[in-house]
Amino acid sequence: MDDLSDSCLSVAVSVNLFNDHFHNHSTMARGHQKLQSQQKNAKKQAEMKKAKGHDQKTAAKAALVFSCSVCKSQMPDPKTFKQHFESKHPKSPLPPELEGGNPVEERERPSAVPSGRDDFCVLRTSQQARMSEKEDLVSRAKLAEQAERYEDMVKFMTTVTQEAKETLSVEDRNLLSVAYKNVVGAKRSAWRVLFNLEKRSDAKAAALAKSYREEIEKELNETCTNVVELLDKYLIKDSEDGSKEAAVFYLKMKGDYYRYQAEVASGDERQKVIKDSEMAYKKALEISEDMGTTHPIRLGLALNFSVFYYEIVNDQKEACKLAKKAFDDAIADLDKSTEESYKDSTLIMQLLRDNLTLWTSADEVEAEGEAEGEEAQQEQ
Repeated sequence: MDDLSDSCLSVAVSVNLFNDHFHNHSTMARGHQKLQSQQKNAKKQAEMKKAKGHDQKTAAKAALVFSCSVCKSQMPDPKTFKQHFESKHPKSPLPPELEGGNPVEERERPSAVPSGRDDFCVLRTSQQARMSEKEDLVSRAKLAEQAERYEDMVKFMTTVTQEAKETLSVEDRNLLSVAYKNVVGAKRSAWRVLFNLEKRSDAKAAALAKSYREEIEKELNETCTNVVELLDKYLIKDSEDGSKEAAVFYLKMKGDYYRYQAEVASGDERQKVIKDSEMAYKKALEISEDMGTTHPIRLGLALNFSVFYYEIVNDQKEACKLAKKAFDDAIADLDKSTEESYKDSTLIMQLLRDNLTLWTSADEVEAEGEAEGEEAQQEQ
């Protein structure tokens, strides 16, 4: 009986051991299958990630196209871009991508992006680069104005004008005008000083003053010629098809710089620039008829055109007529002027009135002098 019990116990133990072994074997098999499945999925994901990374790098490289802002040519790499720019456009300033003489190199995608996105770096498009270059030049022009480095300001705004793909904004054209006005204004002032010294000095000093004055005169003429060429080539033609305000602004500017040349010219050359100045002013005046009578640009044109008649042509009657009409028309419509332009308009109107007072009083003094002379002759 005890032997039977021991035998039964032995069989039970054997069965339990077999069941434990079978259970362990099944568990191991399932674990192995799960591990194989995980490894397979991981390998598949790695292959997909690698393929995605390759596509992104390919796309990034395809996006690295260098476009010339001057002639619109496209180059596949920075080295070719730099060689093209230096050979084809030596006088143009280097674009931001090439500043310092070192072309921008292709940048690799960062291994980890803080945002967690699988992103990559791509160079700016050619349009963005052009906009950035233009903004940099305008910013430099503003800095040059504050530093009173007007020659630099002229250089920056001339480049903006030459490379502009659309009409200049109001701010840009004002910066261009201020730049050239200050450069030419300094030369006009220097010319007048030397001209007066030349007349008051002895022979030796007068000869030296004359020589120096002629140098300044040459510089002044060159600057005025550059302005007129810039206006004719880049600004006036485009403005005539668009904004009347811009057209009047540029034609007035053209008349001004011919007038500055007339101040220092003589003989046939003087007659030529006087004619050119008058033509530009008249064309601007004709277009300005469609603008408001209190518009600062229209009033500024009347002011400068009347000065042209008084100082250059010596036609006091026409000068007073033009200035008076502009002043009277503006006074009648002053309540219609906008809040933004009111201050500028009233300032120019004050200048028109001051000139009228000066010119008419000078005429009265001259008339009184002539009357006194006639009375003296009668007494004799």
